[in-house]
Amino acid sequence: MNQNKDFDLNFIEIIKLVWEYRKHLAVIAIVSILLTGLFTAPFIIAPRYESEVIFYPTTNNSIGNALFTDLNMRQSDPLAFGEEEEAENALQLLNSSALQGRIVKNFDLMNHYGIDQKGSPQTDLGLKMKKNIQFSRTRHLAVQITVLDEDPVKAAEIANGISAIYDSVKTEIQKQVSLEALEIVKSEFESKEKQVWDLRIALQKLGEKGITNYEEQSRALSEELYKTAADGAKRRELQLQQKELAKYAGEFTYLNETLILELESLSEHRKRFEKAKVDVEKTLPQKFILTSASPAEKKSYPLRTLLTLIVTGAVMLFSVLALVILNQLNLLKK
Repeated sequence: MNQNKDFDLNFIEIIKLVWEYRKHLAVIAIVSILLTGLFTAPFIIAPRYESEVIFYPTTNNSIGNALFTDLNMRQSDPLAFGEEEEAENALQLLNSSALQGRIVKNFDLMNHYGIDQKGSPQTDLGLKMKKNIQFSRTRHLAVQITVLDEDPVKAAEIANGISAIYDSVKTEIQKQVSLEALEIVKSEFESKEKQVWDLRIALQKLGEKGITNYEEQSRALSEELYKTAADGAKRRELQLQQKELAKYAGEFTYLNETLILELESLSEHRKRFEKAKVDVEKTLPQKFILTSASPAEKKSYPLRTLLTLIVTGAVMLFSVLALVILNQLNLLKK
């Protein structure tokens, strides 16, 4: 109870002390408000405006696979929204040196940010970009591009520009990979075409010798032999034909069966070749825009009202503590 009483008495003493020096504290509060307003004025701290773009990255990297694969076997839909992996990949690409370099070049950020070329320009530029341009993932797995700039129009222009650069850089990377893949698939397809052509030529040569369909010809000869008499010139002629046909039986069977298999393989190679061609010749958007950037009407930084409240509150708290300490020291001296 005594502790509570002491606390109550001390609190009452503090209230009395604050009331006694209320005019001084009011002056301190007014001065802190004025100074905070002065030091956060536009001519000292330039206001910055925020613009943002929010988009979903696509889940598909191959147009050919997306459009020409059987629906039951299709692993990705070109119209599907991105998932966690796609969002992380998009953030990696946005932070890549290739894309960052394109941003610097397209918007002349060296001059725009007033980077001194004599010092450490790349380091200074990197710090400035890190401060003004940020990439993040939303809780719904979308990608957010946030840009701060002293010019609201420029902030929106940079944010929308980065979104467009992301699309073009990702497309260029896919094109490069697709071109290399196309060369490989094209070479395999042409090789398979040659194999099929060689088999057709070999069968054509057998055809010139009268071997066009071994099974049908063999069956026809057997039927003719069955119908003819045991002796006779016609039977001997048929037997000679049968013997001649048998000489090419193995070769014809091998070539014919191999051709059937190679034609199936050629069909698969043709599909792969067509898919690879589509990947090179056609493009799909790499993202679905949810929110495009537009010039902000109000500044995002500095928040003068919030800063004024925080600074004034801190100054007042410090002033009251100082009064309490000084009052206690005076009591001790007495």
